Amino acid sequence: MVKNAHEAWGTDADVFTADYTEDASAIMPGSFMDSRAAINGSLSFLFSGPLKGTRASEEVLQVRFLNDLTAVVVTKTGVLIPGETEAPAERSSFATWVLTKQDSGWKIAAYGNSPTVGPGPR
Repeated sequence: MVKNAHEAWGTDADVFTADYTEDASAIMPGSFMDSRAAINGSLSFLFSGPLKGTRASEEVLQVRFLNDLTAVVVTKTGVLIPGETEAPAERSSFATWVLTKQDSGWKIAAYGNSPTVGPGPR
């Protein structure tokens, strides 16, 4: 299920957000979205313009199961423009995903990211 979101990056906001819960939240630098509909609206705009044709890279850094129904996943994420195999630092971030297991499978309940460029340890 969650794999669909990764594969739909840059092309289809509806498929990308299908793996989010209705009340999912997403926090990115300068923005807060408080529902799957809000996340979908933002990504629809981005996928039809600034991020059209891009791909996402994902490196899982940590997976922790808090219980049988909740997992926290930390990744290093990047936005790749056509022809790139690795995202430069200015298009990379560390992300935290909160996943919840539902009857239909694992869904994304919350997402937040922070750029990898900036002060602090890596």
